[in-house]
Amino acid sequence: MAMKIRLARGGSKKRPFYRIVAADSRMPRDGRYVEKLGTYNPLLAKDSEERVKMDMERVQYWLDQGAQPTDRISRFLEAAGVTEKKERANMKKAVPGKKAQDRAEEKAAKAAAAAEAAAAPAEEAAADDAAE
Repeated sequence: MAMKIRLARGGSKKRPFYRIVAADSRMPRDGRYVEKLGTYNPLLAKDSEERVKMDMERVQYWLDQGAQPTDRISRFLEAAGVTEKKERANMKKAVPGKKAQDRAEEKAAKAAAAAEAAAAPAEEAAADDAAE
């Protein structure tokens, strides 16, 4: 049985409240679980101690039994000092797509051409004034 330590959502619409549970990975997100290990209330302030509550002895027991924490739970455990920080892949979500980059390059080229065209008559006028 592949065990996971994960969040099970509760609460009403737009008012989330999560239970931290040890569950079989094949069970639904809000379905049957083996043991409740704590709670997570994302609506509370980030510095509030009530935001994340975990029974650390039971969490450690399940980790020793081979339960795999989900990404969010592993972040909670890192913040609590139970596990060491993992190296995470830095996704390039902020980088625009290829077509957007091409459009930006075209726009920059047009702006440079317009700047050169605007500068050329000014240079000719300066050359004519110097010739006279």
